[in-house]
Amino acid sequence: MFDQISIIGCGLIGSSIFKGLKKVGSIKKIITYDNDKSVNEIIKKDKLSDEIFKSAGDAVKNSDLIIIATPISSFENVLNSIKDNLKTGSILTDTCSVKTGVSKIFEKINLKNSVCIPGHPVAGIENSGPKAGFADLFKNKWTILTPSKSTDENTIQKVSNFWESLGSKVKIMSDEDHDKILTFTSHLPHVVAYNIVKTSMSHDEEVKDDIIKYSAGGLRDFTRIASSDPIMWRDIFIDNSENILKILNEFTKNIDDFKKAITEKNGEKLLKIFTSTKNVRKEIIKAGQEVETPDFGRKKN
Repeated sequence: MFDQISIIGCGLIGSSIFKGLKKVGSIKKIITYDNDKSVNEIIKKDKLSDEIFKSAGDAVKNSDLIIIATPISSFENVLNSIKDNLKTGSILTDTCSVKTGVSKIFEKINLKNSVCIPGHPVAGIENSGPKAGFADLFKNKWTILTPSKSTDENTIQKVSNFWESLGSKVKIMSDEDHDKILTFTSHLPHVVAYNIVKTSMSHDEEVKDDIIKYSAGGLRDFTRIASSDPIMWRDIFIDNSENILKILNEFTKNIDDFKKAITEKNGEKLLKIFTSTKNVRKEIIKAGQEVETPDFGRKKN
């Protein structure tokens, strides 16, 4: 597949890629770079790299595939730091959760001797950092690739094969379609989760203690989402702001309709709302995106 790859950024996703590749044994050499010294200490101690480099530029020399697994706010700086050291014919991809912004940066930098294929493994857990990573993170999860229309089919297939080797299912779509879909499936749920937890915790200490003590499944599961990496989600909400704001306007309208039904004690309207959403859970399970007993993708012992 690839003789040598470089992983730039070794948090949850980057470390999981390394562990997954080592499990299947498909790559001869895996090089890593992270600008956080404490992360590199963990990588060295836990042997999460075949070789650790002190600069991103040195880390990509002679690599056939470069995976940028950093927040989008640092994406352009990373590209600028490696562009002069890229091997001719190398492939660059990424793991960012927003794709139109990534595509624009790739176009802006214009790496003439390398091919850029934006990607997003739709997988994760609430924990972050290299210790959170595990080999099966991508198993039976989707990875979305958003190559430009001019990208060679054979190159796209190489990147698809790479993600499939980690157990992922691959879908090709436009960057615009990706960002619209992920607004519904990921970004909106995070907006809601952050605000539910914030609202629940905006009480005096005694009430907060009771809320935590008697947390039912609903609040507990929202706290899982709301404990995601703050920097990553800050970047997502800024970079995909147009789509998120559109859907928030629609969400606000639905909240207002819900409030109106409660105010009027309109049981028929409330029943209609609850009934219309009940089957979505069954459809998600049917599509293979969840199981009857959810585990939220957590690492198995």
